[in-house]
Amino acid sequence: MKKIATLLAATAIVSAFALAAQAKTLVYCSEGSPEGFDSALYTAGTTFDASSRTVYNRLVEFKHGGTEIEPGLAESWEISEDGLTYTFKLRPGVKFQTTEYFTPTRELNADDVIFSFERQYKADNPWNKYVEGAAWEYFAGMGLPDLIKSIEKVDDLTVKFTLNKPEAPLLANMGMDFASIVSKEYADKLQAEGKMAQMNQLPLGTGPFTFVAYQQDAVIRYKANPDYWGGKQKIDDLVFAITTDAAVRAQKLKAGECHIMPYPNAADVAELQKDPNLTVLEQPGLNVSYLAYNTTQAPFDKPEVRKALNMAINKQAIVDAVFQGAAQVAKNPIPPTIWSYNDKIVDEKYDPEAAKAALDAAGVKDLKMKIWAMPVSRPYMLNARRAAELMQADFAKVGVEVEIVSYEWAEYLDKSKAKDRDGAVILGWTGDNGDPDNFLDTLLGCNAVGGNNRAQWCNEEYDAIVKKAKITSDQAERTKLYEQAQEVFKKEAPWATLDHSVAFGPISKKVTGYQMDPLGIHRFDGVDIAE
Repeated sequence: MKKIATLLAATAIVSAFALAAQAKTLVYCSEGSPEGFDSALYTAGTTFDASSRTVYNRLVEFKHGGTEIEPGLAESWEISEDGLTYTFKLRPGVKFQTTEYFTPTRELNADDVIFSFERQYKADNPWNKYVEGAAWEYFAGMGLPDLIKSIEKVDDLTVKFTLNKPEAPLLANMGMDFASIVSKEYADKLQAEGKMAQMNQLPLGTGPFTFVAYQQDAVIRYKANPDYWGGKQKIDDLVFAITTDAAVRAQKLKAGECHIMPYPNAADVAELQKDPNLTVLEQPGLNVSYLAYNTTQAPFDKPEVRKALNMAINKQAIVDAVFQGAAQVAKNPIPPTIWSYNDKIVDEKYDPEAAKAALDAAGVKDLKMKIWAMPVSRPYMLNARRAAELMQADFAKVGVEVEIVSYEWAEYLDKSKAKDRDGAVILGWTGDNGDPDNFLDTLLGCNAVGGNNRAQWCNEEYDAIVKKAKITSDQAERTKLYEQAQEVFKKEAPWATLDHSVAFGPISKKVTGYQMDPLGIHRFDGVDIAE
């Protein structure tokens, strides 16, 4: 992303840390830089924390610390008996933020909602390609372009979504980051001025915090939105101090240079727990980490080869080394904390000799491959480089030579989507809405190939099952379908499922009101800090 020089001066960035003496300033040691600030364009939690969960709101929201839906910009909604129509009544009096770069002249209305969604799927919308290569990955990957028949303005405060077929998880999906509502008035101004790219650089929404400035790879500054419909926040200034090294984040937290940090190294957790000035929050993660083969490329196009490679991986060693045991080996593509988890599935057994024999039987000799290692810590994979090194050693035992590669985070995410990508990529997922569909279709459906489906795996049997589950309202029946889908997944093995981790959240004891979130969200509304 281009630096926004007009909003930044060195003194402004330095002063962000000096404001504590004059106002309540909360410093969050973020693990990475956002890809941009228009959250509908992306899928990474790092980007969501910096954009949609600070600057924006959605029609519905997830309650703090859970997966239950509650009213957001829509104060109520109605769903037709056939499940094809969703009518949202907007909250009156909601104001968009006033910034140095835009002053709104009207309040939120139905036009903003329609614009926020239509730009993501209407090819003739001038905003559909306003960012080069824009794929609206979440919207497209969830099949929403085919699902939505129309979005209509009933009146200024009423919006009606009409679907082509029922969609059981739709309401939960509306609470996700891609569904953040942006200002059409702001967009119209940028378009008229020929500055459309600014939408992704200088965000403007209805959320609890107003964007102030971004120094790339260093600092993001926000201030409390005085006009927030939920009330002005108790903290006056919010600072994201971008700190990619987990050990350095821990040092900053202990030194009081930041108040909240995500994703500590497993080896640092015990020391952080001993610090009398800190509290270390903990909860099971709604997550999975995986190694995704490119199933369109030989020899990874053969299930027997993928399953052989899976038998070569000592997953327990990864859990022990990377998580110090604060995780469990994964056998399914969804975590055991989510409904419909199929515990009857039998995982591939770690067996190097059997793996080598299976590779020989498949005619695979002297295989050379790449393993892509993420450059950042995520809850589901704290140290991808270490995990890759362990798999490199495992594969060497069965005659497979591995080269480990990595890229800057935004580039990593972009390049790993390519259909002709070589090798296997380490990635993972933290559930966005508590519904199995958010894993099983979003990550593995045919419609997600070239996007979130990093395995490029399109299996007709699997896809038919998860698509049927989408239109089934009865949860018991959906559970049976998702259990079947997990069986197909295990038979075909497009991934090596690695782990489900425990998430830790170290915070200063000066902080109150902060909650860990099963969806991996870092939210700062409702948070306070003692002066």
